[in-house]
Amino acid sequence: MHIARNWRVKKQRYSLTGEICHHCGSKVFPPRDVCPECAQPAYDPLQLSGKGEVYSFTTVYEPPANFQEQAPYSIALIKLEEGPMLTAQLTDVEPNQVHIGMPVEMVTRKLMQDGDEGLIQYGYKFRPRIMAH
Repeated sequence: MHIARNWRVKKQRYSLTGEICHHCGSKVFPPRDVCPECAQPAYDPLQLSGKGEVYSFTTVYEPPANFQEQAPYSIALIKLEEGPMLTAQLTDVEPNQVHIGMPVEMVTRKLMQDGDEGLIQYGYKFRPRIMAH
């Protein structure tokens, strides 16, 4: 990833900043030019909680370049409490412990590094959330 692009996606990558549509009220992540529900262009920024649950998941055993040291790892489709769904790597959990419906929360973690001395890229991952009784 280029340094300029890294700065452009900083808000959505580090704090899950999405948008809410003026026209239909849909909550959208990542931010888009057009609402996926009503195709209108007007939005307001929306800070998402980072809390949600695993909607679906898979485990990666043969990772792409720059991810070999993390394998095996789980990738999940996360349904956020506010409604949007996103794909993210799971952390702080063994692949055999992941299950559909598992409560999770966003954390900022290292995603990858461009070579031994290159740019370190951070972003969101999700970890299991302890539910209060």
